[in-house]
Amino acid sequence: MKVLVTGARGLLGGAVAAALAGRGDEVTVFQRHPAGLDGREVLGDVADAGAVRSATAGNDAVVHLAARVSVTGRWAEFVRTNVTGTANVLAGARAGGASRVVHVSSPSVAHTGHCLVAAGTTAADPDHARGHYARSKAVAERLALAAPGLAVVAIRPHLVWGPGDTQLVGRIIDRARSGRLALVGPGTALVDTTYVDNAVDAVLAALDRAEALAGRALVVSNGQPRPLAELVERICAAASVRPPTHHVPYRLARAGGAVAELAWAGLRRTDDPPMTRFLAEQLSTAHWFDLRETRSALDWFPRVDLDEGFRRLAASS
Repeated sequence: MKVLVTGARGLLGGAVAAALAGRGDEVTVFQRHPAGLDGREVLGDVADAGAVRSATAGNDAVVHLAARVSVTGRWAEFVRTNVTGTANVLAGARAGGASRVVHVSSPSVAHTGHCLVAAGTTAADPDHARGHYARSKAVAERLALAAPGLAVVAIRPHLVWGPGDTQLVGRIIDRARSGRLALVGPGTALVDTTYVDNAVDAVLAALDRAEALAGRALVVSNGQPRPLAELVERICAAASVRPPTHHVPYRLARAGGAVAELAWAGLRRTDDPPMTRFLAEQLSTAHWFDLRETRSALDWFPRVDLDEGFRRLAASS
């Protein structure tokens, strides 16, 4: 197929583009800055309808990963990229002749603040999702799954990580090295994560089965929930840095996050603060999933388990 991949500068986007090219698909990548990937690269912003229309023309399918991922920022900024950008991608795909779209979403679109224990895939809930990112992605997912004239599947990978990850892994390691990493609460909440290769496999399976699965959303993870403290310790061990020993009570972390959010907004800072209310909540509640529906629908199974993933992470450090 001829496939357009948006957001290929990210860990998952770049890996998806490489996997598609590796199996023989003709890949075009679209993002604001060069990704350094082999193949055709088009620079542009998903909020620019004309640029998106030009990039999508002539492709058979689109894998849409481009998104604003942040714990701070104005609502309008999230709408611009995550909602308007998704609408532009869908319109461009339809006008350019594509028949199928994989929309990469997030389990946070259906998270209303309570623990997720053996959770299935429930509908995106923009009214109750927590934070601008989750709400905007919930709106975008609904828009994508209802798009006329396209076979759209939404894949919701949870906490994707692996060698080269600058988000989850990079931030944990940077803060541990500087002595600024602490656990919220006791660190016993069970959390599921997704090794990047497993997420890639799921995205490609969704692309291949899009016509049969059109209109569905599926959660993806390793299916190996572990206490948050253990996950953080193993990430630190892979980079040979000391894990955190300091614990911050949830209420204190949430209060500190509220103060940090106000300070960052007042100063108009664009970097992420050390804590936010959303982050405090995420770090102290369980998040793990029942993958039976996903495995059956995609004929997919996570082939890289956590132990192997951490071995690969350590080898890359």
